[in-house]
Amino acid sequence: MAVGSRSLERAQAFAAEFGVERSHGSYESLAADDGIDAIYVASPHSEHHDHALLALGGGTPVLVEKAFTRNAAEAAAVIETARSKGLLVVEAMWTRFLPHIDVVRRCLEDGLLGEVVAVEADHGQQLYPDGPQRLADPALAGGALLDLAIYPISFAHLVLGEFTAVAATGTLAETGVDASETVAVTGRRGAVGTLSSTMRAKTPCAAAISGTAARLEIDGWFYQPNTVRLLDPGDRELDRYESPSREHGLAYEAAEFARLLADGKTESDLLTLGETLRIMQVLDDVRAQLGVSFPTRSP
Repeated sequence: MAVGSRSLERAQAFAAEFGVERSHGSYESLAADDGIDAIYVASPHSEHHDHALLALGGGTPVLVEKAFTRNAAEAAAVIETARSKGLLVVEAMWTRFLPHIDVVRRCLEDGLLGEVVAVEADHGQQLYPDGPQRLADPALAGGALLDLAIYPISFAHLVLGEFTAVAATGTLAETGVDASETVAVTGRRGAVGTLSSTMRAKTPCAAAISGTAARLEIDGWFYQPNTVRLLDPGDRELDRYESPSREHGLAYEAAEFARLLADGKTESDLLTLGETLRIMQVLDDVRAQLGVSFPTRSP
């Protein structure tokens, strides 16, 4: 096991805290370490593309933190490189790999909700202006969209599939990144989604899927291990799933990645690379509608 950072001192401090065997003072050095089986990219969004390509260039499978990259063009480049080399790449959208989301999938597949009509989800955390500096910095691909809105948008994409329409409204921070947004989407079968996020206030962070026969509700912090309730149109509870724990949710995506690696797979059926790319295209669309742009990267 190894860790890399922009400075050897920071890498060594992290390694000492978490019992990591080897420390690297650059990401290039980490990518060249032939004693590792895979690399987890958890740098700022602005660096995901370069760091993922660095890992793939060294022949190493990679788990890339959500949002996958800054934009769809960067995502496509990473995916194309991975496929050309036959290497495993997965977006680390941890919610997709949690047990209670598998319950949601099964309810949808079994038709327990009838025809899905609407999806609602929100994610708001009070992270601006007194939170991490990177969230306010366009050069680091800051803003609520890639950090927070990715959760309700990805959730709605799981439920509705590819969107046929996306309409966004929101407000910008003083630095030009998005501070808040509400995104209205439509699925291929006509169901609608209302998705919102903000980095200026804590919101309920709940989610619901409403159908003609029943409704699924997920408690606040819907994106972490949680309770799922199945309700009839009269609001009577028909069934309930309780997650065994609200902690250690990241372990499920790590286990999925390890399983895929052991099986020689190059992507996950739970979140395919095609879906990751389509979601990145939605994020690009939302950002364009809000008038947010990131600085052009040097070649």
